[in-house]
Amino acid sequence: MKRILPVIVISQFFCTSLWFAGNAIISDIVRIYHLPVDYIAHLASAVQFGFISGTLVFALLSIADRFSPSKVFFFSALIAALFNFAISVNGISVPALLSFRFLTGFFLAGIYPVGMKIAADYYQQGLGKSLGWLLGAVVLGTALPHLLKTITTGLSAGQAGLPWKYVVYSTSLLAVAGGTALLLLVPDGPHRKPGQKPSLLSFLKGFANPHFRSAALGYFGHMWELYAFWVFVPVILADYKLRVPESGFTVSLMSFLIIASGAIACVLGGMISLKQGPKRVATTALFISCICCLLSPLVFSTHTTPLLFIFLFIWGMTIVADSPMFSTLIAHNAPPASKGASLTIVNSIGFAITIISIQLINALINEGNGRYIFSILAIGPILGLIALISDRRIKKTA
Repeated sequence: MKRILPVIVISQFFCTSLWFAGNAIISDIVRIYHLPVDYIAHLASAVQFGFISGTLVFALLSIADRFSPSKVFFFSALIAALFNFAISVNGISVPALLSFRFLTGFFLAGIYPVGMKIAADYYQQGLGKSLGWLLGAVVLGTALPHLLKTITTGLSAGQAGLPWKYVVYSTSLLAVAGGTALLLLVPDGPHRKPGQKPSLLSFLKGFANPHFRSAALGYFGHMWELYAFWVFVPVILADYKLRVPESGFTVSLMSFLIIASGAIACVLGGMISLKQGPKRVATTALFISCICCLLSPLVFSTHTTPLLFIFLFIWGMTIVADSPMFSTLIAHNAPPASKGASLTIVNSIGFAITIISIQLINALINEGNGRYIFSILAIGPILGLIALISDRRIKKTA
């Protein structure tokens, strides 16, 4: 039993490295395919759209409830790794590139929410702490490609066209290793209640519960902000470096550190939730990240590099610290027999929202408003806070 959580955490870390593999190498893709710089939004949205499509299929068919979650995780990791690897094949077209990222996202639907389902099947008490570790691994996996990009570029200086492929190879191998480890070392949990037959509407049952709805709405507000921030962190840093060339930092390394700082916040938030409850932790983190959204125009206009970094680290931590708390609240208030489908459909809607916020910023951002545009991300946290605060009786156990 003691090995279960570490294995789930490490497997999630390895497998979710697939998520931002394309974003980390966007400069190489732009150069090779002669694409506009803002193509990062389309590449990120392809993965998100694939994930949404996958979660809808997984939820409609109740796959994580009807079949062994460990096997679902393994096969999803294997197939996602294959499609991720496919973007390294020489001579593929731009539509094929987007298709492979879409399909990678599709099978991530069998990794991220299914991993949470597996954790919930093992840990009913202390679920907030367990999901804190689990979501911390997801955050670290999301940030990892930026670190791999930094390392491979440094190690392979002068080898034109090769370094970016090392990021693809590494993340694909990690995903295979993570899926295999979970299959071999994590059997179905003791609290698993498998669905007996597919029900096309089982994933909607959770929304009949007002506490489930309020937790889901809080999560949706959080998602409006989260992935748009993660996608545009390199853009924010690159823009600042152009304005303040003497700052002298490496964009990919700082992007990794800022996004990865959220992993620490997820773990700490999970531990704090044992005493304070997941709702309080989620509300506090969402409030602070909302303030960061509103303050961003002021901070992004500064030429003081340490201030910018401190601000981005605070934002990077608080923007995701509430994620495991929302997952805990949703899991606790979901119907037991359709818990996997409920978690999956909430993920699906949340990631659909991320596409809107990513594409909105991409459409509106220009040289004149780049320092101000990110304040519109406050819309999500404000609505999420309203949903959380209005439900005073939501199940608060960690």
